[in-house]
Amino acid sequence: MDTYTINIAGVKRDLIKYPVSDKVDIAAFIMFGDVEVTEKAAAELLKRCPEHDVIVSAEAKGIPLCYEMARQGCREYVIARKSIKVYMRNCVEISVNSITTSEVQKLYLGDNDVQFLQNKRVLIVDDVISTGESLAALEALMQKINANVVGKACVLAEGDAKNRDDIIFLEELPLFVKE
Repeated sequence: MDTYTINIAGVKRDLIKYPVSDKVDIAAFIMFGDVEVTEKAAAELLKRCPEHDVIVSAEAKGIPLCYEMARQGCREYVIARKSIKVYMRNCVEISVNSITTSEVQKLYLGDNDVQFLQNKRVLIVDDVISTGESLAALEALMQKINANVVGKACVLAEGDAKNRDDIIFLEELPLFVKE
């Protein structure tokens, strides 16, 4: 099993590499179940992020970080869902194509979340930003509902995302190109 060792907010982890194509592997960063990394990454990101009223992420891998940053900080968060739930009415939607998902997906917000987010200072967070497609979809969704995005943050910036000047991140995560 091929791994990549990374230090995230003072915590060392060995990430398993997986192929995403014939030419590229990624080191899989999974926050689910890793309370130590989640707590420490959230605390470190909050030190670097601008003032905000609410934190927003997309279902599902960004949820632990979103929750923990809200718990340690502003105390408010909203998750854009990947499917419409029975309690969601008059949904606003946006399409997204992520590197870790094979098909185009949609993100939804129900009218309660839309009303709550309107005119709020929103911090968008995710576990990893790679191509930026999920981030762009969340930004477009926030624009569609008149929420004010004041910052975008992630634990890891994968590949070329490390060169972006519009995101806050803790560590770089390389893509592993096969020869």
